[in-house]
Amino acid sequence: MGIRVSKFGGSSVADADQMRKVRAIVRAEPDRRFVVPSAPGKRSPADIKITDLLYRTHDAVAAGESIDSLFGLISARYHEIVTDLGLSFDLDLALAEVHDRIQQGAGADYAASRGEYLSGLVIAELLDRPLIDPATMIRFDVHGQFLPEETQAAVSERLGEEPSGVVPGFYGALPDGSIKTFSRGGSDVTGAIVARGVGAAVYENWTDVPGLLMTDPRVVDSPRTIEELTYRELRELAYMGATVLHDEAIFPVREAGIPVHIRNTNNPEAAGTRISRGGLEGSPTERITGIAGRKDFTILALEKTLMNAEVGFGRRLLGVLEKHGISWEHMPSGIDTLSIVLKSDVVAGRLDALVEEIQLECRPDSLEVQPGMALIATVGRGMTHVPGTAAMLFGALAQARINIRMIDQGSSELNIIVGVENDDFERTVRTIYDAFVVEDD
Repeated sequence: MGIRVSKFGGSSVADADQMRKVRAIVRAEPDRRFVVPSAPGKRSPADIKITDLLYRTHDAVAAGESIDSLFGLISARYHEIVTDLGLSFDLDLALAEVHDRIQQGAGADYAASRGEYLSGLVIAELLDRPLIDPATMIRFDVHGQFLPEETQAAVSERLGEEPSGVVPGFYGALPDGSIKTFSRGGSDVTGAIVARGVGAAVYENWTDVPGLLMTDPRVVDSPRTIEELTYRELRELAYMGATVLHDEAIFPVREAGIPVHIRNTNNPEAAGTRISRGGLEGSPTERITGIAGRKDFTILALEKTLMNAEVGFGRRLLGVLEKHGISWEHMPSGIDTLSIVLKSDVVAGRLDALVEEIQLECRPDSLEVQPGMALIATVGRGMTHVPGTAAMLFGALAQARINIRMIDQGSSELNIIVGVENDDFERTVRTIYDAFVVEDD
């Protein structure tokens, strides 16, 4: 099949039992040559992630407090894992170095990254594979900006020398060698970089869920798992709040056309979710792929007669937003109407000044401010060019007596976004899910 790169999340390496599952998964498939571990996550809801403990340790040094108690929790956690796994190697030197460097004032990025580094040492010993420090390959500039092309060249060169290895996630290095962490989806980014660097046939992302779910399980009870989707669909769902895997975190493999397979460490036989550039062979079996949404938007609804004939109207409106340093989310329009969708927290404290300047620059006939709005996106390439999809969606919402305040659909027909009051958010998601999924069962 070709090389597989397997990234394991914090829940997958939380304790010795989980690490044994990792070993069994890796040994079950010889093509799983490169492993990217996270730091140990929570073992129970009341537990504390190793990364959080490391951040607290760094903060304690900054506050002039002793770190012995906090670091003792970290050290005990790793010692327990090593002992339970029956490993004979000594982790004390590595732990002592981490303790001393944090005590001496090492930065927050260094402190946070040591969870992955120590986890990598344990996994490398468990799998009898070399540890390859990402600080020698993953590069940031002096301002902390990630350097993708330099990184990919270095990763390809370094990993091309190894038949297999363990690469800790989450971090790389600045030009002076000091540690720099990724700001979002750290270990996912590392896994994607490694997958692209070795020309992997697939990038496996192992976690504690069966895959991407069709919608939020906190809103819909036991939603279906998405079997397969495209990168474009993932981007739409991730933007609207789906959080298992952020599309920006897998940019390197998306660019290279490498498929991603989300798998469950606790149920490795489950199908999981496959993500690819164009989907698997054949037409999608479901009309919709998923439903995602977010609350707390503010809509500025402008109306002006002959707006479409007024050259520069849109430029002036967007120029006001640019002047205030505000980015817009959506901009549905009609012949004499135009709505700007903004995040409420972004315009908090600035809304009155923004509205006043729009009135001055654009002179609309009316400008209505609609706060407390939620956006819900119904996404799926299966509904592209399929008659009746919009009728099903809006018919279901009408029957549920949900008031739709805004509708937006892109030219690709990949999604339909509706705006409703915050209070109607959960009911809207459940109504759409029931219309497209429950009725098909």
